[in-house]
Amino acid sequence: MFGVFLDVTERKEAEEAREMLAGEMSHRVKNLFSIASALTAIAARSAATTTEMARDLTQRLNALGRAHDLVRHVPGEVENKAALLGDLLAVLLAPYDGITVGDRVHISVPKMRVGETAVTTLALIVHELATNSIKYGALSVDHGIVDLTCSADDGFIVMVWKELGGPPTVAPAAPLGFGSKLLSKSVTGQFRGSITFDWPPEGVVITMRMSEARLAA
Repeated sequence: MFGVFLDVTERKEAEEAREMLAGEMSHRVKNLFSIASALTAIAARSAATTTEMARDLTQRLNALGRAHDLVRHVPGEVENKAALLGDLLAVLLAPYDGITVGDRVHISVPKMRVGETAVTTLALIVHELATNSIKYGALSVDHGIVDLTCSADDGFIVMVWKELGGPPTVAPAAPLGFGSKLLSKSVTGQFRGSITFDWPPEGVVITMRMSEARLAA
């Protein structure tokens, strides 16, 4: 009886690596479609004409690209890059016409880093908040302002979006719309946290509690 033994370890490892890469690429492509679809819906709701929508969507996608540049993995690095939360928020808020970050939008956050995985979801949240403010809230008038603050709390980051100086605020009577559902799903799903809406007359206050570990991923 004769037999031949072949070591196929390297071939098997290569096949597993290809399958893993294909799965990762599929996941990333689906995420790109999701982010493009969501940003298109946000832009459509805030634009009056197709020209405005095209400009708005282009600005948002460019901002998202700049945000990803902050955390893009560079070949040769041991770990993925991470961006400072304050830098990332400033980049994400930059596309909105008439807004100078530090003038009407005040950002006060601790020195913490945001990982590559969290950027897309954080971008969706920020774009939705700013869009609503421009359309209905403090940023819809010349003298309105937004205070965006963050603080650490036992493994979580508490982000508070507070508007002042806009039209009088009234709590919506209708069920949650697309934007509110998007915010809730993003915060509770991706960031394993919670979100609350308060409607004092002087301006909406949105409090988001997000896992620090998920933000850093």
